[in-house]
Amino acid sequence: MRDDHSVPAGIDTTTPHAARVYDYVLGGKNNYATDREYADMLVAQAPDYPPLARANRLFLSRVVEFMARSGIRQFIDLGTGIPTSPNVHEIARGIDPAARVVYVDNDPIVSVHNDALLATDDRVVSIRADLRDTDDIIAHPELGRLIDFAEPVGVLFVAVLQFFPGPEEPVRIVGRFRERMAEGSMLAISQPSAEGDPQAVARARAAMAGGPLTIDFRRHEEILPFFDGFDLVEPGLVDVTRWRPRMDAPSTRMIVLGGVGSRTA
Repeated sequence: MRDDHSVPAGIDTTTPHAARVYDYVLGGKNNYATDREYADMLVAQAPDYPPLARANRLFLSRVVEFMARSGIRQFIDLGTGIPTSPNVHEIARGIDPAARVVYVDNDPIVSVHNDALLATDDRVVSIRADLRDTDDIIAHPELGRLIDFAEPVGVLFVAVLQFFPGPEEPVRIVGRFRERMAEGSMLAISQPSAEGDPQAVARARAAMAGGPLTIDFRRHEEILPFFDGFDLVEPGLVDVTRWRPRMDAPSTRMIVLGGVGSRTA
């Protein structure tokens, strides 16, 4: 994909896209010059971005494994981004080969790659949709084919809610899924925090201001309402490097907060 002369139909390469910028920072190749230029600018202003991206990806892996070991066999990954191995279905199937996964993202390049990756797998599907169209996602026939909301489901909002400013839209989006999730279901959320080093956060905010990937840095108390209706599992809503870690992570001036909630009623 680094050859910008070969572009799948429907993909805009003139504006940076969050999924492709994230892919580049993680060392992927499914990005374009505009994504790389924007990412390099962000890293120059916020050098913590690459280690934070890697820490967030490791958080996702641990969360999915935790959910699968807790008995969850179906997952919805919202704002999935460009496939990076191990993917959600690969991790879940390490616990149970019959696990079912629905990936949702609004970027056509994600659909291109997921469609190719999943072409021969009838228990994993990729849906192209905007997370704001929550009811359409829930009613999508492909989601209905794989996800039984009468059974526990793992719903993943990993590094995506920050793209919706203010509290109302994230609360609404998460709430619509919560209404459908059976007892024993689990919700995972992570997002950049406003509680890191003030100067580092200010530089990151300034770098993104007015740009195509403006995000909402939130404090701990601003993220907690997204878990309304769920009981946070230990260790709660914390720096993702401290959520059931398997090894020490390098310290950074900025942090990503993450947690998992269990649906108990």
